[in-house]
Amino acid sequence: MAELATRVGEKVARRVRLQGHVQGVGFRPFVYRLARRHGVQGHVQNQLGQVEVVAVGEFETIERFTHDLIACAPPLSSPALAAVESIDVPEVDGFEIIESLANSEAQIFVPPDYFMCDDCRHELQDPADRRHAYPFINCTQCGPRYTLIEALPYDRPNTSMKGFPLCPDCEAEYLDPADRRFHAEPVACAKCGPQLSFVEQGSAPVEETSSALARAVAAISAGDVVAVKGIGGYHLVVDAHNEEAVARLRDRKRRPHKPLAVMFPVAGDDGLDAVRESVALTEEEAEIAVGPIRPIVLATRRAGCALASNVAPGLNEIGVFLPYSPLHQLLLDAFGGPVVATSGNISGEPVLTDNKEAEGRLNTVADAFLQHNRPIVRPADDPVYRRVGGRMRPLRIGRGCAPRELTLPWTQSEPLLAVGGHMKGTVALSWDRRVVVSPHIGEMDSPRSLDVFEQVASDLQALYGVRATRVVCDAHPGYTTNRWAQRRSRLPVETVWHHEAHASAVAAEYANDRDWLMFAWDGVGLGRDGTLWGGEALYGQPGRWQRFASLRTFRLPGGDKAGREPWRSAAALHWECGQEWLGNSDPDGLAKAAWESGLNCPVTSAAGRLFDAAAAMVCDFPQASFEAQGPMMLEALCRHSAPAIELALEESDDGVLRLDWQPLLTVLQDPAVEPTHRAEIFHASMAAAIVRQAEAARGRYGVKQIGLCGGVFQNRFLSEQSSSLLENAGFDVYLPQILPCNDAALSYGQAAEVAAREEFNNG
Repeated sequence: MAELATRVGEKVARRVRLQGHVQGVGFRPFVYRLARRHGVQGHVQNQLGQVEVVAVGEFETIERFTHDLIACAPPLSSPALAAVESIDVPEVDGFEIIESLANSEAQIFVPPDYFMCDDCRHELQDPADRRHAYPFINCTQCGPRYTLIEALPYDRPNTSMKGFPLCPDCEAEYLDPADRRFHAEPVACAKCGPQLSFVEQGSAPVEETSSALARAVAAISAGDVVAVKGIGGYHLVVDAHNEEAVARLRDRKRRPHKPLAVMFPVAGDDGLDAVRESVALTEEEAEIAVGPIRPIVLATRRAGCALASNVAPGLNEIGVFLPYSPLHQLLLDAFGGPVVATSGNISGEPVLTDNKEAEGRLNTVADAFLQHNRPIVRPADDPVYRRVGGRMRPLRIGRGCAPRELTLPWTQSEPLLAVGGHMKGTVALSWDRRVVVSPHIGEMDSPRSLDVFEQVASDLQALYGVRATRVVCDAHPGYTTNRWAQRRSRLPVETVWHHEAHASAVAAEYANDRDWLMFAWDGVGLGRDGTLWGGEALYGQPGRWQRFASLRTFRLPGGDKAGREPWRSAAALHWECGQEWLGNSDPDGLAKAAWESGLNCPVTSAAGRLFDAAAAMVCDFPQASFEAQGPMMLEALCRHSAPAIELALEESDDGVLRLDWQPLLTVLQDPAVEPTHRAEIFHASMAAAIVRQAEAARGRYGVKQIGLCGGVFQNRFLSEQSSSLLENAGFDVYLPQILPCNDAALSYGQAAEVAAREEFNNG
């Protein structure tokens, strides 16, 4: 910087503004210590999401200091230089951290909740430390953030810790800029902070922390179901080796088959020795399991795994994770083995957070409650990741990785709230080129889901200081989010077609201006022609998608019922081809009569329903207790690639290429072919069909860039086969990496689609 060239020894001053992940991560104490090390004078200040640094010193010193602000930043932070300017040299004496500025306009970042850092873990386990065995130990590098922030700037009075006055020892640490706990807003100890309690029906509450923890461990050891309040909500916990306890939990929660996540004690050099006794971890799975997000990781079950067989019935993967909070660490250390730790909720709803509400709503599920008196401001469920295509990809975002911030290649003309779809709900707030996606909310078909949805939508706007002036929702008028937008938002409403939102989410994530062929395969979503789409190949770019190819349509008897009754899809495929369904799930013929008359039989092209039908035929699986249960079982059968059956691709009257699935019916129900081989043939045929459609699009448009999105591509066997075949055919293949490929990405895709549509229309 020529303007800073100066005589040796002369002081200069520079104002540096930093944005990005610079709050709630110990950034100001880092700047303070860095300034002391470099001999820099001045100050550092929080300014609603940005950090301002005024640095005074010799030119070369300030150069090195400015460089190190980025190069040596704390591991949880991600700072970026927003502005650097020379200023007149002020009168300064030393370097100080000054009070946060509450009224400035800046780029706000709301941090997620962080797992317990190594420093705090060592103190937790050190009998000589004053926080030994304290379940709420934290510092600037770890602990809750999103779930306890009530307002910004991120200072203690603006959090749910405001009701816990600091003791003299904690206050001294909190006020010492050289201390690791300087302005660690959740800081506390056993003298001044939150405490555990244990509540069991028919017994007096246990209010002392160590005794409450011991009672909870004893209850789990005895086979009881214990509801444990953590950082973002409750878990329902049982002994993962106790088949009867797992069965009892399933029966009470009315979750007969859906896989349950298992939390393991930390063991070994990398903490994963106990996990590896039950599952085989790849390098990528191990890396994310011990990384800063600490998600649930889907990993392959080992032969001879000692976990209860009903943890994940019919599947060859188990969701595993490590303790991420000090409470979980203490609980697992004391119990000495793995526990099932599934979301503490009524199935499909957001995880419960309030003590009294949890006791009331889970009283028929849990035998006892281990809880604490730190309020949870808003829920954050555990994230889930799966390795697909050699990379760990999210199936659900939540605690540790959300709110998730992304950027758009296009600028929003005015702030909007994107409310997503009906399943796997998320909310997105978008303004300028920024989009903030909420953690997983749940299925939008219960009053509590709607309440949490409204709270999160309001909180995002309040925390980021951005008020939406319009709402964008899915075009399906039956979705709860659509009805809310139309009737209760009191703002102008725009709609986006379901599969175009899926496509735009991937296109916006990769942010290039080339044309795409985007395969959007899922259960069902309303299409432009009024039918239920779900096996689409869309050509173009956000703001101007056109339907290029799809699957042959069929009428779906029972409509929404087909999602939980796969036999309906299997029967419909046969009836569509003039064949009889050999299954015995419609003995009175009512479904076929309805199908013949067109009563409650919407037309669909959904790949998800085709996978349901294949599962019903191959796995003899007529009924499902949770979404995609059949396709998950079908995928679990697959071991190797198999020869594909060629499926015809012909242009229909509407100009769309239609893929005919009829040749698959014979082999799918052939008892002479092993179920495993039938499943492999089905997956191979669908992957080959994707390539045929891509080659047809290349022939017509010259397109080379292929995207895969929609819940069907959570299927690793399908995604990896499709990607490999496409790449061998000369295509560039993209799957979502930051957000799930399922409906959790719809809110982001809606925001992207609206922004791109406006830019396209404005020329």
